[in-house]
Amino acid sequence: MRLMTVFLVVIIACVSVVTVIYYNISRESFDNSTYNYLISQAETLVRLAEVTGYNGRNTSYNRYYEEIADGLRRDYNAYCLVSGRDRQIQSLSVEADQLMNEKLRQTQNFDYLSPALDAALDGQPFRNPLVTQSGTMFTVAVPQWQNNTVNRVFIIQTDAQDVHSSFLKTIWPVLLVSAISILVSAVVIFILTRSIVRPLTQMEHAANALAEGDFTVRTAETGGRETQALAHAFNGMAVQLEELENSRREFLANVSHELRSPITSIQGYMQSMLDGTIPQTDMKQYMETVVNETRRLSKLINSLLNLSRMERDEVKLALSHFDLNEMTRRVIITKIQQIEDNEIELNVDFAQDPCYVHADADQITQVLVNLIDNALKFTPKGGELSIRSRIEKNLVYVTIQDNGESISPEDAPHLFDRFYKADKAHTVGKGTGLGLAICKRIMEKHGQKIYLVPVEQGAAFEFTLEKGEAPAQPAAAERTEES
Repeated sequence: MRLMTVFLVVIIACVSVVTVIYYNISRESFDNSTYNYLISQAETLVRLAEVTGYNGRNTSYNRYYEEIADGLRRDYNAYCLVSGRDRQIQSLSVEADQLMNEKLRQTQNFDYLSPALDAALDGQPFRNPLVTQSGTMFTVAVPQWQNNTVNRVFIIQTDAQDVHSSFLKTIWPVLLVSAISILVSAVVIFILTRSIVRPLTQMEHAANALAEGDFTVRTAETGGRETQALAHAFNGMAVQLEELENSRREFLANVSHELRSPITSIQGYMQSMLDGTIPQTDMKQYMETVVNETRRLSKLINSLLNLSRMERDEVKLALSHFDLNEMTRRVIITKIQQIEDNEIELNVDFAQDPCYVHADADQITQVLVNLIDNALKFTPKGGELSIRSRIEKNLVYVTIQDNGESISPEDAPHLFDRFYKADKAHTVGKGTGLGLAICKRIMEKHGQKIYLVPVEQGAAFEFTLEKGEAPAQPAAAERTEES
């Protein structure tokens, strides 16, 4: 109702202003057209007098003057007067004379016509309203010339009130149309505001439901184009909030599970040791299990902390130019024992050596460690691990591929989610489920990409880095001096 009231007030104000302007302009135009018509009739009387030689009402042509006078009386309720230079005023017909006497009964004289007579006798036509005791009169006066001298003045008068009454008869349809326009506008505004407000009200209720924790609520995408776009955006936000809430709940469940497993193992073994149910000879074995579980727990907590810090942008990039190939070799050396124990064939193919990139060396090291660890975990004994790089324009592409179990299409979109472990996926029962999520976050901070590459067997992950510049080499002369 407030919106509709505002619209109506604006429309009524606009229509009122336009109507007032139209009324004033039309009234002025109507008055001017009345004056112009009266002057044209007065000029007709002047020409008739010049032809017939008018010398008073006794002329044989008097019927022509009376016809004009009677026509003006019928059409405009006006009457015609004539005055000589002696300012003696008389009417042009008997009926006009009677009308004149009735209208001017309170006046007793024609003193109010002095401005019109003065102007006309000076040779200037006159057209202006004159105020009498009985009201305002529209008055025109046209001189008749004879021998370069004003011989006679023809005057036509009509009551201004009668003219304005005639004008009001013509303006009433306009006022009626304005009123109908306002009424139609009210109906249209009611329909439009209802179509606008109803979806907004639904979105308000849906927003309140979201605030109360109901993330399944949706709103109908109805109304105008803008309202539909807003409803579509709202539903998209609701979907994202629902996914975020589900992800949060799943994250809490996964964290609880991942923390509970090692803690339960540690608690069970330690309680058995305290109870003496574990033989002394097996004590070392169980202690090693407890140490491994604590390491697993520590690794999980550190991964969570690192991921949380990166998501809060607390980890700042220390960008530098370094040799990516050399870094990859160092990571491989730390894994060489595992590679040899499992008899894994290692294939390394660098497109360019050395290959300098511009990135944070420590974080890229973590990406390489996570991806190579992930590949080694799922490469079968006697399998194959491939590390390749290529350069396209200003980007370096690094691919790490194993020939283990393939990843199903259903699991592929979720591999970079935190704690995601598919039942039959590449990551069954191994790892914390945070390694790929950390890799993705690191690459996003670098403004680069990491993604799964489709292969016939196994899994291949590829990431990009900005190509760097080789460090400047000292001049030959300087090297000689130093040596």
